Formats: sequence, structure tokens, C-alpha cells
Amino acid sequence: MIEHLPILQVIIPLLAAPICLILREAQLVRWFTFIASVLAFAVSILLLQQVQAHGTLSYSLGGWDAPIGIEYRIDLLNAYLLILVTSISSVALFAAGPSLRNELSERKESYFYVAYLLCLTGLLGILATGDAFNVFVFLEISSLASYTMIAMGRDRRALWASYQYLIMGTIGATFILIGIGLMYMMTGTLNMYDLAERLPEVQQTKTVFTAFAFFVVGVCLKLALFPLHLWLPNAYAYAPSIATVFLAATATKVAIYVLLRFIFSVYGFEFSFSHLPLQEILVALGLMGVFAASIVAIYQTNVKRLFAYSSVAQIGYMILGLGVGSKTGLTATLLHLFNHALMKGAIFLALAGLVYRVGSVHLRAFSGLGKQMPWTMAAIVVGGLSLIGVPLTVGFVSKWYLVLALLESNWWPIAVLVLMGSLLAVIYVWRIVEVAYFHKAMQDTAPYKEAPLMILIPTWILVLANIYFGIDTGFTVGLSEQISEILFEGAK
Repeated sequence: MIEHLPILQVIIPLLAAPICLILREAQLVRWFTFIASVLAFAVSILLLQQVQAHGTLSYSLGGWDAPIGIEYRIDLLNAYLLILVTSISSVALFAAGPSLRNELSERKESYFYVAYLLCLTGLLGILATGDAFNVFVFLEISSLASYTMIAMGRDRRALWASYQYLIMGTIGATFILIGIGLMYMMTGTLNMYDLAERLPEVQQTKTVFTAFAFFVVGVCLKLALFPLHLWLPNAYAYAPSIATVFLAATATKVAIYVLLRFIFSVYGFEFSFSHLPLQEILVALGLMGVFAASIVAIYQTNVKRLFAYSSVAQIGYMILGLGVGSKTGLTATLLHLFNHALMKGAIFLALAGLVYRVGSVHLRAFSGLGKQMPWTMAAIVVGGLSLIGVPLTVGFVSKWYLVLALLESNWWPIAVLVLMGSLLAVIYVWRIVEVAYFHKAMQDTAPYKEAPLMILIPTWILVLANIYFGIDTGFTVGLSEQISEILFEGAK
């Protein structure tokens, strides 16, 4: 059983999706989907334990050994991300019942869970596979399922958001496929470990440089790096609340994993940073993303859209850490990747509760909610403090390591800019706090009740995780430093 864990990680949600179509009844489908996600979470915990005990795990599909056959390869990096994706998925699904009943018809609800499981399958497949073409296949599975979930939003603009994401996602996927095709043309293999062995022989050719450029641009579009982020704000703003929670906390993180995997494990750090101006590009775009997205967020009146632009800014921090090109910088990226999932998961789950009671995420609807919905608003405030980087929250830990990495590289002007970016976060978080706590409730509405416990409990699980991992950093910092060490050693 233990040796089959890598394939079980992907097979569980994949098989659960068609079974949901057979079950049909929304309540039954919801609990079945939740159980499937929890089982996937349990498998991810066992995988991490196995990797820590025995090193990298290799699983050959169909009895065909790599590089001829398809290989699933689990190391500390993807085991770390598997834990993140499955845990967020399970927490989001716990809250899904009341939220989806409020936002979707019963007929659509069952189909939503099918799309959700397929999206989860795609994300887990991207993380588990050791085959470059499989990365593209699973990327498309997750993307198509994401388009479907977004289009189910009750606002008619959800269809436009889904279509916009479809067009830009297809362009990104095409770029990725061209890059993979060119790599295959030059090496004759699609196995990532084998690619790393063969690419050095041909890495000075124009074809390999072109393949790298196509691949990086395609992945940056998928992870919503500024200025390739235009699909993200509408997708998050108009999707059903549970879809926003899941996608905001996982999808872009998995895309960053793909970028890290190919830069460090396939092409190698020296090729990526020494032969190409990747460092300058990543640092410039990361900083531009932080400032441009944060400034736009300040002027938003739709709070889901506000936090969507905030996500673009936070992606900028992750890319900036990668662009530093040091172990501490990579540690900061890996930390923020995990911590940002906790922040945005908590915030968007709290907004799901607010949509359930208030029916709107417009800023003016927040008037007086600090008193009427104290627990829900407190969750948003704690998530906002974490975004800013206040001590005793996970956001502080991430930004501490990022500033440390910049100072180690003697990039103190950029470190100052990072701190200024945090001040912009103070402004847009304060706008919400001001309306909720210092404005009177609207006179024409009855007092709102607190969010349902089925939404409030998972919200506060993530809120407490924001605080716990901000105080006890043993798991996140320890693993991130270990992964950084391994990636830099392997990339030499």
C-alpha cells in the first residue's frame, strides 16, 4: 500500500469525480467530495513522512521504468505543496455546503463538486508527476475545471470572467506546450529527471533558449505575474465564494511550483540565472506587481476584487524572493507561498460567510458589520494584518526572510521598497476596517446575524493557523530551508 501512495494521491479525487455524477443528490455529493479530499490530505501527510524518512520516492506507471514510462516523483518540494493543496481543499469543502446552497441552484451544485474534484486532480497531478508533458496535461485538466467553476457564479459577469481566463489560460498553455515540444525535439525525452541530464549537452543552442523563454512566459501567465495578471481579478471577484477560496489559495502556488521545478531541477540554476537576464526580469516584474496591484487595490469598492489585486501583489513578493537568486530568497518564496495560502484562504472564507448573510461584498455593505458580525470581521482583520506583515502572523515571517535575503545581497533599496509595499497594504486593509468598525450600519437593513458555524469554524481554523505558524515556524521555515538547500545543491 505504501509504495502506491504517489498514484493514490491523484487517483482518489480523479475517481471521485465521476462517482459524484452517479450519486447526484447535492448533500450526498458534498460529503463524498469532502471525504475524498480528506483521504487525499491523509495520503499527502504519509507521503511527506515517507520522503523525510527514505528520500525521494519514484513510482513507475504501468511497470514501465523512466524515462521510457511515465514516472511520479515525490521529493520534499512537491510533498510540501501536496500538504498545502489538500489541506486547503478539505477546509474549503467543509464550508462549501451553506455557501453553495446560497449561491447556486441544487442542479448546479453537484456539477460544481465534479469540477472541483477535477481541478484538485489536476493540481495534485502537476505536483506529483515527473513527466514534462504530464505537467501540461494536468495543467489543462485543472484549468478547464477552473473555467467551469468560475462560470457558475451567480453574477452574469462570471461568464465574461471565465471566458477571459479561458482565452489567457489557453495562450499560456500554448506557450508551455511549445516550450515542452522544443525541449523534446532537442533531447528526445519528456522525463524531467532525464531532461536535466540531457539538456546540458545542447543548452547553448537557440532552440533551448527559445524553449525556456516560451515555457517561462507561459507559466508566468498561469501564475498571474504582473503584467500577465489581467484574468485574475475578475475570476476571483465573480466566481462562487468556495471556488475563490480554493483557487486563490492553491492554483497560483502550483504554477509557482512549476516555475521552481523547471528553473532548478530541469534547466539548472546556472543556465537560468547566468546565461539569461532572468534575475533582472523577475525582480523588476515582482516589484512592479507589488506596487501596481496594491495601488489598484486601494481604489476597489468590490472587496473580493480588492483582495484579488492584493493576490497579484503577493505573487510579486514570491517572484521577488526567487529573483534574489539566493537560498534565503528561495526560502522566503517557499514560506510566502505557504503563508499566503493561509491568509487568502481565511479572508475569502470569511467573505463567503459575509456573502451568505449580507448578499454583497461591496464596501458600503460592510458598514457597521464589526458589531453585527464580530467573528467574521475579526477573521478578515487578522487576515489583513497577515497581508501587511504584522509580527505574530505568518505574513511577518515571510517578509522578514525576504528582507533578510535582500539585505544579504546588499539590495537595501529594494528592501526599502518591499517595506513601502507593505504600507500600501495597510491602506487597503484600513479602508475595510474603517467602514466596518467606524461607520454606522445602514438604516434600511435589519441587523445581520453571524456567519453560519459551518463557514465560521473552517474560517477560524485558517485564522488560527495564520497566528500559530507565525509564532511556531518550525514546520514551515524548517522545510523551506531544507528544500532551498536541496534545490541549490541539485541545480549545480
